[in-house]
Amino acid sequence: MPIESFLFDIHEGRPVEGFTLSAGGLEATLVAHGARLVRLMVPGRDGTSADVVLGFDRLADYLASDAYFGATCGRYGNRIGGAAFTLDGVRHGLAVNEPPNQLHGGPDGFDRRIWEAQVEEAENAVTFTLVSPDGDQGYPGTLTATTRYQLSDDGVLDIRMTATTDRSTIVNIVHHSYWNLGGHASGDLRDHRLTVRGGFTTPVGADLIPTGEVRPVDGTPFDLRGDVGRGGVGLGEALEAVGGFGFDHNWCLEGPAGELRPVAVLEHAGSGRRMELATDQPGLQVYSGGYLSEKIVGKGGQPYCRFAGLALESQRFPGSPNIGHFPSARLDPGETYRHRMQLRFRTS
Repeated sequence: MPIESFLFDIHEGRPVEGFTLSAGGLEATLVAHGARLVRLMVPGRDGTSADVVLGFDRLADYLASDAYFGATCGRYGNRIGGAAFTLDGVRHGLAVNEPPNQLHGGPDGFDRRIWEAQVEEAENAVTFTLVSPDGDQGYPGTLTATTRYQLSDDGVLDIRMTATTDRSTIVNIVHHSYWNLGGHASGDLRDHRLTVRGGFTTPVGADLIPTGEVRPVDGTPFDLRGDVGRGGVGLGEALEAVGGFGFDHNWCLEGPAGELRPVAVLEHAGSGRRMELATDQPGLQVYSGGYLSEKIVGKGGQPYCRFAGLALESQRFPGSPNIGHFPSARLDPGETYRHRMQLRFRTS
């Protein structure tokens, strides 16, 4: 089917374009504000489709929210402790939006921008482009970033992020959809199962900044590798075991960074939907939506309770620019930052 283009909204006098891609029984709706995925219709075992991503119906609600629903986050996704880093002996102070730290690129991060869109009809894809000027939110260098969404007949949503710079900088662009395979309006995630192929995490302090330790998951609630024959770990029991607000932690993924490999599986027995995530990144942030509340009213007037959606953010490690033994987030002129995440949907 041809890509459908439409006007999603107007922001500060500028049109915010929207696009719907269809293939393989899936429908993905994207908008230029935040290079964002706002809707993904996926069929279940009985053929009934449900929208499996959390979000809003209106741009005004996205602007008023700090949940990052479906957004492309940058220039540095996740947290940088103290909202500062040193590169080549120069300290760069960043805009603070989670005092005293910076989260997801700052108060005016990439999720807050209107990206330029280019439709690739023959590839059933849309590429969004954003130019971030030197000094933007405190980061050095003029950065040209792209996010490309492609939907294919084999039930795969392929997301590719790139960046180039004219000055040495740091980059960690992440995709921030919240998934609920029962449907965005189906309640919490306790009836899902999750597998993460990672034997280590990077523990955090009270400020959610990594301490620099790399800790084995064996014998802890963070062991989400699953059991042979049972599939993934039940999220209900896992959330109860970890307590509090649930997961908001980085896993060190198995396999070589830089190569696309399978790293996580999310399953919902009730609908039969299964989502398989592959990425080329070294880390995966698992955020179980512990800070969501029914004060957040989403699509169709649906209140989103705690644990209503699961973000699976492939990434460089949080805090990497200030922790020397973590994978580097440095990008120099002449290089191209690349980040790929591939989401394959099946039924069982």
